Amino acid sequence: MSNFYTIRIQRWKKWVFVISAALFAAIYLFTEFSSFSVFSTDKGPEALIKSGESTDQLALTFNISWGQEKVHDILDVLEKENVQATFFVSGEWAERHPDILKKITDNKHELGMLGYRYKSYVKQDIEEVRKDLLQAKETFRKLGYSDITLLRPPSGHFNKEVLKLTEKFGFSVIYWSVNPSDWKSPGTQKIIDRVLDHAKGGDILLLHASDAAKQTAGALKDIIPNIKKKGLKFVNVSQLISNSSSSSSPLESK
Repeated sequence: MSNFYTIRIQRWKKWVFVISAALFAAIYLFTEFSSFSVFSTDKGPEALIKSGESTDQLALTFNISWGQEKVHDILDVLEKENVQATFFVSGEWAERHPDILKKITDNKHELGMLGYRYKSYVKQDIEEVRKDLLQAKETFRKLGYSDITLLRPPSGHFNKEVLKLTEKFGFSVIYWSVNPSDWKSPGTQKIIDRVLDHAKGGDILLLHASDAAKQTAGALKDIIPNIKKKGLKFVNVSQLISNSSSSSSPLESK
């Protein structure tokens, strides 16, 4: 069983979060690959980076909050390669494209939420965040997806209040450990190289299925078979979690 590396936010160290968030933001801007995420456990809000490296599994995830063209090409590649992924979509997008949402789930991919509106949670009052989450849950319920428990805060922004709120809602907030910034269209080969140079067992890969991701489908045609050649297996996020253990000591914030 693999282990989760987490960053636990201790209640008595309120100032730690600000320092940690700033540190991670600086690392992200420098490398384009670093990020962190919140994971809700019985021990309280934690920040999940990835599953342990001892596993031969990794999760492929896609964010989509606008557009309706590029997602089809991505779904075609995934179907051809027999890979199941996790799609994080906004409630607003889901309302506009219920047919595409159905295509995603009919192809056995997992659904996660990006909230309702794709607007940073740290730029809103916490009550606005609560309303956004409630609206998202209700939107997906009406569409027939009432069992979604995975969440990514819009733009990857959160603070301590958001962590507590998502915990109360029962969400597991999942981010990523490999991010090739495909939405910037840096070039198909650059996306391929960035993923293959960094991806290993336990990673959560972040890609995009919005219309800005013009080179993602093409990159996937090389990424998926080459990762398989490494002896790694693609699973969805829930499978990565269920096949791993979070019982060992987490990486503490200091």
